[in-house]
Amino acid sequence: MIFPRASGILLHPTSLPGAYGMGEIGPEAHRWLAHLNGMAQKLWQVLPLGPTGYADSPYQTLSTFAGNPMLISIASLREEGLLHEEDVRDFPSLPKQYVDYGPAILARSQILHKAATSFPRRASASLKAAQTAFEEKHASWLEDFALFSVLKTARGGGPWVNWPSPLVHREPTALTQARKHYAKEIRHAKVLQFLFHHQWNALRREAKTRGVSIIGDIPIFVAHDSADVWCHPELFFLEKSGQPTVIAGVPPDYFSQTGQRWGNPLYRWDVHEDQGYAWWIARLRSTFELYDIVRIDHFRGFAANWEIPASEPTAVKGRWVPGPGKKLFEAARMALGDLPIIAEDLGVITPDVDALRDGLGFPGMRILQFAFGDDPKAAEFRPESYPANCAVYTGTHDNDTTVGWYRSEPGKDSTRSGEQIAREQHNARTYLSCDGSQIHWDLIALALRSAANTAIYPLQDILGLGSEARMNVPGRENGNWSWRFEWKQLSPEIEQRLGRLTREAGRGS
Repeated sequence: MIFPRASGILLHPTSLPGAYGMGEIGPEAHRWLAHLNGMAQKLWQVLPLGPTGYADSPYQTLSTFAGNPMLISIASLREEGLLHEEDVRDFPSLPKQYVDYGPAILARSQILHKAATSFPRRASASLKAAQTAFEEKHASWLEDFALFSVLKTARGGGPWVNWPSPLVHREPTALTQARKHYAKEIRHAKVLQFLFHHQWNALRREAKTRGVSIIGDIPIFVAHDSADVWCHPELFFLEKSGQPTVIAGVPPDYFSQTGQRWGNPLYRWDVHEDQGYAWWIARLRSTFELYDIVRIDHFRGFAANWEIPASEPTAVKGRWVPGPGKKLFEAARMALGDLPIIAEDLGVITPDVDALRDGLGFPGMRILQFAFGDDPKAAEFRPESYPANCAVYTGTHDNDTTVGWYRSEPGKDSTRSGEQIAREQHNARTYLSCDGSQIHWDLIALALRSAANTAIYPLQDILGLGSEARMNVPGRENGNWSWRFEWKQLSPEIEQRLGRLTREAGRGS
């Protein structure tokens, strides 16, 4: 699918300003849309919006269908009368510059519990009717997810493989008893899912009125500790106990000498094919209800994925195994029509991956931070090699900020030596004809002027922030996903400069 020439900003909702410990999808998100208009941006890219589990990663969610209740706007709940002043009066004082996930989740969970409990009394008739319609429409995943999340909470958050055997193996009698025993908690979980989708849909409607398309993100793999794996064990390589036999990751690369051991269970693609890729079609249908465009993370896994024995401590001892190729996407197109997808085709990319991407007509990705190093493929990331049907990024959520990348120290969060960093800096200055003092603006301008139809840059790059604002360090288990900004950082001068550059490049209105 060919996208129109446009540009936008990568910013996850948790990074938005706000008074309740983390960014939300309420008034501050609506204000963000207005700022996008002011900067002539037509795209807003977010990370996955599912309920997070281990290490608060949006790429390891408890469900690929559910929304993250922690993103529900407390301010919007107050506006709709679902919360009163006394319900939030004792909310603790939390940092504004970053998300302190432990205290924030605890405090927000208590407030959301009050909202779910009061929903039958305080919700308007129209809101109750919308909730009923939502539950009927999404029953195929909502029933199981609500039960999964309640059982997980009741057992201290432990993984489902450690539950009692009848629940692990979803014996009908055990499920019926659990639904009866936890009926109230299950109702609350469903209400929170409705409230998330209710608020997100309102945000998306405003985005459409402002001419902003939202780019979502869907990881190719799902977390082992998820409702998806618990409900559909036949779709994954699992032992009888529920533990995975083989897991996903990538071999040694730019980020790590031992590769990345993600831990996600791998798909039994033969079973998916026998079922007509029904689970994947349902997943994509649900995803496109949330977003206008979808970036598929680790697209190369559809050609072949790195299979690691679950017993291995690193990703070194793995092997490439074939993926489903075109068959999955052909089935999805038959069911869903055109698929506005961006293929994340980074890492170890072989000719079969290129052929699959191009055969499907999906734009791939180009990362400007990769354009100046010693890698023989660096030239592929320079704008003179771009086809129009691609998406250029200064960097992604996995990269350092552009300022942080340019000021890198050897051995810190990458495998580059001091000599390699120095050459990379020199190559960048030479190519850009700059002194490096405003490297973030130089790369933003380069992305905007390029032939790529889509140009995206993280907000951290627009603000000129260093490594302290990095969103994620691949392979690092803790300390990720916590960055937030404050409105005062987004000055009128910055907004005017980006708007001018965007319009000059023929991407803005």
